[in-house]
Amino acid sequence: MAKQEKNILEGVIIESLPSLSFRVKLDESDREILARLAGKMRLNRIRVLIGDRVKVEMSPYDKNRGRIVYRDKPNNYQPNPNYRRR
Repeated sequence: MAKQEKNILEGVIIESLPSLSFRVKLDESDREILARLAGKMRLNRIRVLIGDRVKVEMSPYDKNRGRIVYRDKPNNYQPNPNYRRR
């Protein structure tokens, strides 16, 4: 059986739920879906807050759930020059 392609859609986080789940409002269809944080984002501790723009990967089988695979940086993003990683 051939592997199905996953749809990648953009949206905005509107609610934070327990266990790294979020409610996301999709741009193109104005639907709200339940999305979880992808594994790479969990491992690298990427923080997602309410109002962040994200890319969500959705399965062709379930249109009400998805996986957050990318968090867009805001246009006015300036890295902190005094930040040191420990």
